[in-house]
Amino acid sequence: MADRRRLIVVSNRGPVTYGTDEHGELVARRGAGGLVTALAPLVTRHDVTWIASAMSQEERELAASGPVEEQAGDGSRYRLRLVAHAPEAYRLYYDTIANPVLWFVQHGLWDWMVDPRADLTVAWRDGYVAVNRAFADAVVQELDRDPGAAVLFQDYHLYIAPRLVRDRRPEAVLSHFVHIPWVGPAAWDVLPSEIVRTIHDGLFANDAVAFHTERWRSAFVESCGAFLGTAAAEGPLVTACPISVDPEEFEQLARRDDVRRRTDDLFPARPERVILRVDRTDPAKNAIRGFRAFGRLLERRADLRGKVGMFALLHPSRLSIPEYEAYAAEVERTAAEINERYGTLEWTPVTLDLRDDFLLSVAAYRDYDVLLVNSIKDGLNLVAKEAPLVNARDGVLVLSREAGAFDELEAWVVPVDPFDVENQADALEHALELPLELRRSWLASIRAQVHAHDLDAWVAAQLAVLDRASTMRA
Repeated sequence: MADRRRLIVVSNRGPVTYGTDEHGELVARRGAGGLVTALAPLVTRHDVTWIASAMSQEERELAASGPVEEQAGDGSRYRLRLVAHAPEAYRLYYDTIANPVLWFVQHGLWDWMVDPRADLTVAWRDGYVAVNRAFADAVVQELDRDPGAAVLFQDYHLYIAPRLVRDRRPEAVLSHFVHIPWVGPAAWDVLPSEIVRTIHDGLFANDAVAFHTERWRSAFVESCGAFLGTAAAEGPLVTACPISVDPEEFEQLARRDDVRRRTDDLFPARPERVILRVDRTDPAKNAIRGFRAFGRLLERRADLRGKVGMFALLHPSRLSIPEYEAYAAEVERTAAEINERYGTLEWTPVTLDLRDDFLLSVAAYRDYDVLLVNSIKDGLNLVAKEAPLVNARDGVLVLSREAGAFDELEAWVVPVDPFDVENQADALEHALELPLELRRSWLASIRAQVHAHDLDAWVAAQLAVLDRASTMRA
């Protein structure tokens, strides 16, 4: 193909994970997370080398043998290079700096830190910087092998790697997509100034930096001006383009017999109306306030008891980190409290399912009446796009104003303030009472938006931004 490009994709998690089967043979499985799915069109249409961390012992052993050729689900071939980090360095990088520090700062969760006064200098130097340097070394080696390739860094795990590459290969074409929210200068004050400046300088070394929304883009420009001074005027091309999903993939999944059968797993005794949430057990997803809002609705609307149920499919997340472990426990306690207060022998108000089960999620997407996404802050939130594509009950989306997806879907959702439980209870009540014609119209509009701005369009937009940035630099 004339427009095929040579690309180096760099992310913490890879497109596949490796383990051993019952016979001790090495097997590869599709990697978890939306980022892997989002970048799939790159592998299909371009010549890709993918650099990622070696997570398991099997992956560490594979990394020692050098890059391998892998095959995507559609048969496309790509080159995979795994980087094996020192275990303690990776722990400091991932469990101390990336999560929770950077994640909490950028999601407005700093108050959740167990010890926000802890000295981060050692974890930053020996963890985050060390792992980013290992990624940069791998990128430089790949650029030396293929000098014409463009580098696409992904997300908050790799903020300083672009600077480490730029200083060694000034001519390289570098871009960075940040998949989480960005925050203004004041929010960064909780961190040491040298760390904050290094983060911004690292991203500043790219030719292009992109975010999901204009809100996050503007905050980045503002914070670069505050922390980098007048140099910010000559920085990268900074753009906003919301990520999307592959509508055809989800529509095909929803038609599969094994997905349809999973509905019985969800609702052995389905109530008349179902309020659904599909999240991780992450404080940013705000499950506890969502449960409390449902409890408040049941308190003031006794007529809904026994008729409406909340189903929460929550994937346990980052439980090696104390803040996440504590939040997951509180999620379970809150659901139990509501069930104890309002439940009966025939009806359980909140069904909490803590499995990581993608097909179960798709089955749930088909069968909700109200979908609750009340994130404290979200870079985008793909659930808000995925679920309406396949819903079969004219379901209504209740969406946080602080989710990046709100900027796209505002006209067709019931909005909520993520911090206001009473407001969320009002929104759930309103969503349950919307007339059928309006529900259908909103659902159709969301589907049309996602189809018109699908994953292929997002990937094409990123490559177009890279072309603009390269032209500007030339």
